[in-house]
Amino acid sequence: MSRSSPALRPLIASSSRTPLKIAPTVIRSFASSSKCGIAVSSSASFVGVGLSRGEIRRKDVALGGGRQQRRTMFIQTETTPNEASLKFIPGVPVTNGGTHEFLDLRSALSSPLATRLLGIDGVTGIFFGPDFVTCSKDDSFNWSILKPEIFAILMEHFSSGASLFKEGHSADQAEDTKILDTDSEIVGMIKELLETRVRPAIQEDGGDIEYKGFEEDSGIVKLKLKGSCRGCSSSSVTLKNGIERMLMHYVPEVQSVEQVLDEEELIALEEFSKLEARLEKQKGKDGKPDMSQYLSH
Repeated sequence: MSRSSPALRPLIASSSRTPLKIAPTVIRSFASSSKCGIAVSSSASFVGVGLSRGEIRRKDVALGGGRQQRRTMFIQTETTPNEASLKFIPGVPVTNGGTHEFLDLRSALSSPLATRLLGIDGVTGIFFGPDFVTCSKDDSFNWSILKPEIFAILMEHFSSGASLFKEGHSADQAEDTKILDTDSEIVGMIKELLETRVRPAIQEDGGDIEYKGFEEDSGIVKLKLKGSCRGCSSSSVTLKNGIERMLMHYVPEVQSVEQVLDEEELIALEEFSKLEARLEKQKGKDGKPDMSQYLSH
């Protein structure tokens, strides 16, 4: 088997909660219950609701005996394995193939669209993909409340043709999996597999992965999960049953795949561990945690 162009085979994660399919061809299918499209025209005289696929369509509208060509936009939503994230598909290109994630207003200053979306009460994260926008929410908010405002902002932006980023910023192709002259043969194979087999499948679920390095001594590949994959309960299954198995199969030098966490995620996990330790220590005689001191405040 040639390392530079391995014969890849389909690999499907075993968990039913993780629809990750790492295959030569990724085919998107939509369940009727998960499809929702809102149509908007470039003219204020036409605003409608539809269930058609996300795409730009042209309609001829008669005005004063003449015919004027109008553009109608359908924005479709698609659920992800993460219940706190929803994928919005405007039917037009969003980036130039790269991906960008914004978790707070400070990081979103370069993108007017991300700034507006994060300004919605309850929205906690924005992720731009090649042809989609993934929005993540706080668990205390319902999508039925958030979706109308998100739809309105997305329709206004994409129908106006406004730029995704401010001047001086761009939505370039991802550089993390670009094979460099300084990369070893092993690293080159890992990057090729991530770019051609893993990334398309992950993006189908409204997320992405970022290559963070390979430790040759331990055989550990470090990856960062983004978009809907961030904080998803099935992310560990995706890493171990999907990505890790495939990389170990085609690159014997790979021993495991580990997730790289942001500083905020590490702090949250540390605080959660401390809380669990306190609850364990304060268990009552009946074997249940004593929550009185938390409920009294």
